Amino acid sequence: MNWIHHDDEFDITTWRLGNIASASMEQVLVILKTGATEALEKVPVHIETTLRSVPHYVIFSDYAEDIAGVRTRDILRSVGEETRRTNPDFGIYNRLRTFGREGLVDGDWTNEENGPYGKPGNPGWKLDKWKFVPMIDEALIIKPDAQWYIFLEADTYIIWRDMMRWLSRFDPQKPHYLGAPMKMGSEVFAYGGGGIVLSNAATQLVSQYRAENFTEVERMTMDNWAGDHVLGRILSGILGVPLVWSWPLLVPSSVWEFEYFTEVHRRNPWCYPAVTYHHMSPQDIQDMWLFEQQWFRFKKDCVLLHQDIFKWHVYDVISSKTKDWDNLSSDIDSEQNNTDSVLTANECARKCSLITDCLQYSFSEKGCLTSKKVIGGIHRPGYQSGWMAMRVKALLKNAGKCSKVQYIT
Repeated sequence: MNWIHHDDEFDITTWRLGNIASASMEQVLVILKTGATEALEKVPVHIETTLRSVPHYVIFSDYAEDIAGVRTRDILRSVGEETRRTNPDFGIYNRLRTFGREGLVDGDWTNEENGPYGKPGNPGWKLDKWKFVPMIDEALIIKPDAQWYIFLEADTYIIWRDMMRWLSRFDPQKPHYLGAPMKMGSEVFAYGGGGIVLSNAATQLVSQYRAENFTEVERMTMDNWAGDHVLGRILSGILGVPLVWSWPLLVPSSVWEFEYFTEVHRRNPWCYPAVTYHHMSPQDIQDMWLFEQQWFRFKKDCVLLHQDIFKWHVYDVISSKTKDWDNLSSDIDSEQNNTDSVLTANECARKCSLITDCLQYSFSEKGCLTSKKVIGGIHRPGYQSGWMAMRVKALLKNAGKCSKVQYIT
């Protein structure tokens, strides 16, 4: 595929799709949330890609600095002074304020897998929860007349044409709270990594609640491990603004880890627009941007569906066995309890071929894993992965074409 240059892109602030006029990008404020330990690595690619044609955006961080010609803003300045001074979560923040980047230490970059409770050993991650509710007030200060406030992480990719067409189906004068659902106990809230979308009315409600209950909001944040959960508790549990379960438009996984053929929440993603993906590396974001530019150059009035991304962006990767690649296969056959039963990647491939509904496999020193799902996967040294090509082709054929684009409202 021959990629186009940025000069070939068209202005997304004025486009229309079919007979539906899009919500205008002029009426949107985009908020990119980051932190000092990741900003230099993850923010520049957004300035060159996803934020390139966005008329109104702001980058909130725990440290104000210039990155690629854009000034980040200290989002924690409105947290109570006593909290900032005494709460251990603010250790990294106070060092940054006193010494700048020279105040960072090696432990601030603790490399930790994201577990059920996030990254509790990572100082930047622990501080991050304090940013969610203050972002609301700061967003209103920057653009009080925005119809929509779209909150993104530094490793989130967004397809603006799909987002704006989707938002045109909502009334921004009413309180709306959109996001991919995540559950904590009995409470369901919008997962920040997939993007959180608030209408102006919903944003005003949160701001007013914080102003009237400042101490309670800080206590709630202190007692919680996730800031997006705190925001969701305020919106849904206290203010009565229900979450619009927005999966699979807003997706909490990357294009390579997403399960394109798996039904979740009684929805099959195949014919839904792709709006956001999470856990996207800077290279993933650059590659998706180039793919998106090419796609809309030739299909200006189309919606980019999950099926399109699988067929034209992911499928090339899964056409054959890949070295140093883990396709996240997870099914362990009972016979594999004997570690000597499968000794090579070829034997692992054969094992998958003998299982009627096996679609992919991965092999490493840990053994052979198979799966009934199709997943692109991630780079991981020492792994070899493969897919059952004919079976995946049959799956594609059975999935068929989309006669109607599916939305969530």
